[in-house]
Amino acid sequence: MNEDDLIARYFAPLAGADGLGLLDDAARMAVQPGHDLVVTCDALVAGVHFFADDPADAIAAKALRVNLSDLAAKGATPRGFVLALALNTYDEAWLQAFARGLKADIAAFAFPLLGGDTVKTPGPVMISVTAFGLVPEGQMVPRTGARAGDALYVSGTIGDAALGLLERRGTISAGQGGAHLVARYLVPEPRNALSDALRAHAHAAMDVSDGLIGDLTKMMRVSGVTAEVQLADVPLSSAARAVIGEDEALFATALSGGDDYEILAAIAPDQAQAFEQAAFQTGVPVTQIGRVMQGHAPPLFLSKTGLPVAFSKGAFSHF
Repeated sequence: MNEDDLIARYFAPLAGADGLGLLDDAARMAVQPGHDLVVTCDALVAGVHFFADDPADAIAAKALRVNLSDLAAKGATPRGFVLALALNTYDEAWLQAFARGLKADIAAFAFPLLGGDTVKTPGPVMISVTAFGLVPEGQMVPRTGARAGDALYVSGTIGDAALGLLERRGTISAGQGGAHLVARYLVPEPRNALSDALRAHAHAAMDVSDGLIGDLTKMMRVSGVTAEVQLADVPLSSAARAVIGEDEALFATALSGGDDYEILAAIAPDQAQAFEQAAFQTGVPVTQIGRVMQGHAPPLFLSKTGLPVAFSKGAFSHF
């Protein structure tokens, strides 16, 4: 099967109208007057971001959802994506399942395929998605806008995916909670439902992809401020609490391991209640974990007793 046949069979049926049936080398997208286009790109590599034997539909969903998470943090409405796929072999069953995973999330998030490229590689499978979203003009939520006095919030729960990776590897055994943790690792839950609330109330936001400690440190640094975080307030799932209860060292893994794809946001104090109410209406839980402070020192993480806690590792890093 040549490249044109592969595209026609598996991906052209998924293309949105702006994708021109994937018959051209580019898509045509009319950007609405009064809106800004938000573009983001994330790549996943077998053996680094997913296991080569993970279900192909789950791999497809993860590739889309890590990009949807970036759009969510900017307050953007998903508009479409282009896909680059590097394959080391032609596997029809794998491609069918991969396309099925794409199709499900294209429908779920109104996020059509607009085009892309497929190539052969002697190395591991690689998937790169470039995602496009729209925000009202001038209203994209930056990473750099946190201000002293802002309340720091995170959505959902932190650490499930990092612990799920350990469960997937067989490093830990989480018992009945293991399935939940592995599912959170395999298929993230992007918080696009929070986009409107973030645009209305957030000074700054980013998605937590490389670990809460490292990503919070990054957002404070580029905003020119610091923060104080109450570790006891960091939301954990019951499955994560059970595992950490057996081995307290895993708390550091939960905070630094990455793949959460939750939202970290800095909210003005007088907007905190309104933000919580707006989030509640979407069904996405949010939790205040600390406050932005003046200064340029690294963020301070405090234990239940108020003592500073140091972490040897703050975030996942490729290099």
